[in-house]
Amino acid sequence: MTSSNRFVTHVVENQPTIPAPYNLWRNDALLRLLVNHHLPSSHQHDEGLLDQYGQLAGDTLMVHGELANKNKPTLHTFDRYGRRTDNVEFHPSYHALMESAMQHNVHNYSWTHEGVEGAHTVRAALMYMHYQAESGTSCPLTMTHAAIPAMRYGANLPPYYLDKTINGVYDPRSLPASQKHGLTIGMGMTEKQGGSDVRRNTTTAVKQADGSYHIVGHKFFFSAPMCDAHLILAQAEGGLSCFLLPRMLENGELNNVRIQRLKDKLGDWSNASSEVEFQEATAYLIGEEGRGVPVIIDMVSLTRLDCMIGSSALMRQSLVHALHHVSHRDAFGKTLVNQPLMQNVLADLTIECAAATALTMRVAKAVDSASNNNHEAALARLVTAIGKYWICKRTPMFVNEAQECLGGIGYVEENPMPRYYRQAPLNSIWEGSGNVQCLDVLRALAKEPNVKEVLFSELKTQTGKNKHYDIHLSKLFDELSNTQNMEMRSRYLTEQMALALQACSLLATSIDNDNALNDIAHTFCESRLGNGSGFALGTLPDTTPFERIIALGRVSSTN
Repeated sequence: MTSSNRFVTHVVENQPTIPAPYNLWRNDALLRLLVNHHLPSSHQHDEGLLDQYGQLAGDTLMVHGELANKNKPTLHTFDRYGRRTDNVEFHPSYHALMESAMQHNVHNYSWTHEGVEGAHTVRAALMYMHYQAESGTSCPLTMTHAAIPAMRYGANLPPYYLDKTINGVYDPRSLPASQKHGLTIGMGMTEKQGGSDVRRNTTTAVKQADGSYHIVGHKFFFSAPMCDAHLILAQAEGGLSCFLLPRMLENGELNNVRIQRLKDKLGDWSNASSEVEFQEATAYLIGEEGRGVPVIIDMVSLTRLDCMIGSSALMRQSLVHALHHVSHRDAFGKTLVNQPLMQNVLADLTIECAAATALTMRVAKAVDSASNNNHEAALARLVTAIGKYWICKRTPMFVNEAQECLGGIGYVEENPMPRYYRQAPLNSIWEGSGNVQCLDVLRALAKEPNVKEVLFSELKTQTGKNKHYDIHLSKLFDELSNTQNMEMRSRYLTEQMALALQACSLLATSIDNDNALNDIAHTFCESRLGNGSGFALGTLPDTTPFERIIALGRVSSTN
C-alpha cells in the first residue's frame, strides 16, 4: 500500500443508489386498482391527465418539493421606505409547484367536471400524487378546492370570485381579485381562546352602509396568508357568521389584515401559516348572519377528505423509499428484502397503505355521489370523520416504521424521510383533532338515525367473504347498540368502525382468489379484525403471502 492510497477508505458499496424518477400513476399498480374501481368507463379519457401528472409529480415536482422545504417562506412586513406590505416571499420552487398543480386541475377538477360521475375520485388521485411530491402547497390547493360550496352562498359576491377560483390559473401577483387570472382561497377560523370551539370566537363584524362588513379581531391560525381571499368566522349582530375577506381591495390597497408573524412549525415548511389581526378589514357576508358554521360545513368535509388523501400519500411515498432501500442493501448474508422478518414489516406496511388508500377513495366516491344518492350522502357525512381520525392517526407510526427500514440514513436530512416524519402528525391536528372527529361521529349517529343504518348497509355488502370480518360486524353492531358512556368510548368505537370500513373497501376491490389485492384484503381481516397480529407493524402471521403482497406495493414497471 502506497502512502497515496493507504488512507483512502471511502469506497461506497452495499448502498442503494438514489431512487430514480418514476411515474406516480403509471408505476403505482395499487393506486390504479383502487381508483379505477370507482371510475365509470366514461372516465377512461382521464387516464391521460393522471398519467401526465404522475410523470411530472414523480420527477420535476419532487425536486421542487425539496427546494421549497429547504427555503422557508419569509415575512416582509414593510418595504424599504416603511410602507406596510405584509408580503410573504416564497422560493421559486413553491410557485412552480402551485403553477403545475393548478395547470393540471388539482384544485378544481371536481368543479370543472361537476355532475360527472367520478369527478371527486379523479381529483383525489391528482391530489394523492401531488402530496407525494410536496405537502405544504397542498394546503392552499385544498382550501381553494374546498371553498367553492361555501362561496356559492355569497349571493352578493361579484361573479368573478367563483369563476376565477374554479377556472383560473395560478397568479401570484398582488392585485385586486378583478384583475387576477385566477384566485386562491385560504381559511382563518380559529382564535387563541377557542381553537376548535369556534363559537368562542371574539372577532366582530359590523355591517357598513354599502353592505360590506368591517372585521375587528384576530386569527391564531391564518393559513396561506398570500391567498387572494380567506373565509373567516366572526360575530355579527345575528351571531357567528361566515365572511369572505379579500387580501387586496378593489382600489388596489391592502386590506387591513396585519400579519403578526409566521408560525415556526414542526413541519409543512414550504407553506406559510400566520397569526393576523383585523383592523377594520373589509369583508363580505357569505350566507346569512348567524349561519357561519352551517355555511362552512361542506368545506370542512372536503378538507377532511384531503387530510385522508394527504396521509395516505405520505404512507405511499414512505413505503416506496423503504422498499427501494431494502431491495439494494445486504445484511447478514441476504438482501434485506429477502430477510423473513423484514418481509413481515414490508408486507404489513403495504397492507396499511392499501387500507388507507382504499378507504380514502371510497370516501371520495361517496362525496362524488352525495348530491344524487341518499346512501352516499349519509355515508359521506359519517365516514369523512371516521377516516380522517383513523388514517391520520396511523400515519406518524407508519412513517416511523418505514424510516426504520432505512436505518440511520433515514434520520438524516439528505434523505426525504425526516421531512415526511415531520409532516406526518399535521393532518391529525388540522381540521379538528382526534377527539373532535370522534365527537362528530357521535353527533352524526345521534342526529341522523339513518346514518347507522347506512353504515351497516354498506358494511353488509361484503359479508360472507371473510369470517373475521363477519364476526367483527356482529361485535360492532353490539357496541354501537350500547349507548352507555358513548363519549368516553368514542375513540374505540370510531377505530372499530374505521377498521370495518377499511376491510369492506378492500374486500370490495379484491377481484378473485388469485390476486394480490385479495391477499391484502384477507390478511387485513385476519390481522386487524381477527387479532392475528400484535400491536406493532411487522407482526403478521407466518402464513401470510408476504412476497405477493410486497410486490403490489413496489414501484411497478408498467409502461
